[in-house]
Amino acid sequence: MKTKRLFLVIGYLSFVVGIAQAQSIRSLVNGGNDLYEEKKFADAEVNYKKALEKDITTVPGHFNLGNSLYRQNKYEESLKSYQDAIEKAETKSAKAQSYYNLGNAHLKANKYEDAVKSFVESLKLNASDQDAKYNLSYALEKLKQQQEEQKNQKKSDKNQDKDKQDQNKQDENKKEQGKQDQSKQEQQDQQQQNQNQQQQPQQKQDKQM
Repeated sequence: MKTKRLFLVIGYLSFVVGIAQAQSIRSLVNGGNDLYEEKKFADAEVNYKKALEKDITTVPGHFNLGNSLYRQNKYEESLKSYQDAIEKAETKSAKAQSYYNLGNAHLKANKYEDAVKSFVESLKLNASDQDAKYNLSYALEKLKQQQEEQKNQKKSDKNQDKDKQDQNKQDENKKEQGKQDQSKQEQQDQQQQNQNQQQQPQQKQDKQM
């Protein structure tokens, strides 16, 4: 009976500790939310990170941390938080919201192809989300512009390379022509010198006495 009572006490204490920890995590997240509403995004970030130190699996911690980073223009960092929220989310709604915010972060980071994929995934989970539909259309348009710019840039680079090759060829031709002209001039000079020597009177040999 004593052993059974000991197990009950330990179980009760573990339960109480678990509740206390859960309340602590919820308090940190709620505190972060209050700071976020006050636009104190850096302070909110600290709270969310403290909550995640206590429980890495808390979805609101990852999701809201991503939001606080996003509001500080830390788009690359926010991507990781949204991805963590997606992995740990247990409901379609939470995953849809995480994909939506992930898409927005990709947009801000100019990663339009990834943004399109994120909004598509969000709409798979919540097809009635009008904001996701609008942002998907916007991301597709930006992706089209980006691809067109890249295409034009490649064409421009190709033209520049061709111009450079043509210029190098012209320089080589000029250099070769210069060598030929120099050789021709040297031949002409040698011919003129030979002619001059032929026109000079020959000196008679002195007779010996």
